[in-house]
Amino acid sequence: MKAVITVTGKDSVGIIALVSSECAVYDANILEISQSVLSEYFAMIMLADVSRLKIPFGDFADKLNKLGAERGLDIHVMHEDIFNSMHRI
Repeated sequence: MKAVITVTGKDSVGIIALVSSECAVYDANILEISQSVLSEYFAMIMLADVSRLKIPFGDFADKLNKLGAERGLDIHVMHEDIFNSMHRI
């Protein structure tokens, strides 16, 4: 079971560390990361294995969303099944 995690906001030091540390707390294993800085804006997409989460998936998504709000970032977590359904032709 995988999740797509997106992070956007103003660039600052430690965003990747912040998000990856929070993932580690709940046993979400990061499989891939793509990130970019455009002028002063940060954008990142992560693919994480969430099959061994210590908490329910919805709670994990809420925790990352709250973490983002506290740091002025927009963090969204989407289960791969939802992501695939949205992008199926």
